[in-house]
Amino acid sequence: MAKKRTIFIVSSVFIAGIVFSFAFSAGLGQTNKMEFCISCHTMTVNYEEYKETPHYKNAAGVRADCADCHVPKEFLPKMKAKILAYKDVLHEFLGTIDTPEKYEAHRWDMATRVWAKMEASDSRECRSCHAWDSMDLSEQDRSARKRHGRAPDEGKTCIECHKGIAHEEPDEPEEEEED
Repeated sequence: MAKKRTIFIVSSVFIAGIVFSFAFSAGLGQTNKMEFCISCHTMTVNYEEYKETPHYKNAAGVRADCADCHVPKEFLPKMKAKILAYKDVLHEFLGTIDTPEKYEAHRWDMATRVWAKMEASDSRECRSCHAWDSMDLSEQDRSARKRHGRAPDEGKTCIECHKGIAHEEPDEPEEEEED
């Protein structure tokens, strides 16, 4: 009797683990969709800007969406990004960034945090599409060809030069004068 009960418990835990795994994976997939990202009306500001960039519409027909740039592919960095993303949802609910005006007031701080994260990861998400060795420098204009040719040797990250590539680059706030 005890053996049957043990088998039942182990089987139940195993099946529950499989169900949880599928549900967890499905939930992650849903939160990576563009529709989820722009469901907060303050994110529509970014969405409208993004629609005017080559990351949205280009001759090749390739589109990078929110998750391609903001969510790492590897599991542990992805989980860290998902956990830290709670702050955006929280601030939407708290009313910190729930209007375009409030969003703009906090935009510089939000952008600098994203840029710092991208620099710290060596622009990992950019490089999932843009690889140095895949660039056809001969197709780039003279300035880009020169800079991209030197960038790997100089240890440059994509975001160092390409801030504002998918969203409008916010203006740095003016420093308040001290008396």
